[in-house]
Amino acid sequence: MRFQRAQRQGEPEVNLIPLIDVVLVIIIFLMLTTTFSKVAGLEINLPTAEADASEAVPNEIPVAVTAAGDVIVNGTPVGSREINEIARALGRATPSAAAKEPVVVISADAEASHQSVIDVMQAAQRAGLPHITFAIEAGRP
Repeated sequence: MRFQRAQRQGEPEVNLIPLIDVVLVIIIFLMLTTTFSKVAGLEINLPTAEADASEAVPNEIPVAVTAAGDVIVNGTPVGSREINEIARALGRATPSAAAKEPVVVISADAEASHQSVIDVMQAAQRAGLPHITFAIEAGRP
């Protein structure tokens, strides 16, 4: 009895074509099922305020807007909510001999409508008072 050695028929081959086919199908599946969302945003650098030293500026015209929408200019209620009436009241409250242009300081109630505040801003523009600022409550963000 002679035992013959088994001859090797060569190295075993790994067929890569089915592997490539499966990977391509997975990539196509992921591309079709992935959703891309574009989030639009604006970069806004908001100013910071420090309320340590509060000085009374003589060229300020305080304007208060109540929750009901009534406008109070320099401690005097305006009879009407119309822009022209508010502009006349702002004109009367403007100091005549001011070294600087007066600043309208709007102090609006949290429950006041936005339209009431916009009306005061338009009235200040009509009265020739381009400098407008808003009063804030100390300690609030």
